[in-house]
Amino acid sequence: MKLDSFLPWFERLGAQHGVNPWIFGSIYVGAIPLFSLSLAWLVRELRARRPIILPALSSGFFFISAYLYLIIAGKNVPLWVYGFLAVMVVSGAYATVRKVRTQVKSR
Repeated sequence: MKLDSFLPWFERLGAQHGVNPWIFGSIYVGAIPLFSLSLAWLVRELRARRPIILPALSSGFFFISAYLYLIIAGKNVPLWVYGFLAVMVVSGAYATVRKVRTQVKSR
């Protein structure tokens, strides 16, 4: 797909579902470093055997932040999108837990 045909499709898709695709994309990309920092904080707290509730909540929030925007601001979002998001969240959480366990064990 060429860029000149992708951009109009991308913007129509956002309009169709009542979300600004540029805001969604900005949240998605902008949350990546914040998620990574929260994850590092979580690993540090686990290694130090300190409470992890705040870094875990922070990591979880940044992981799903773009999808929260879609769910809150979106309209006419098909049911399969919610199912897909649920699968993504569960698989991402599973992968994150495995990564954290590996990092904690490595030290």
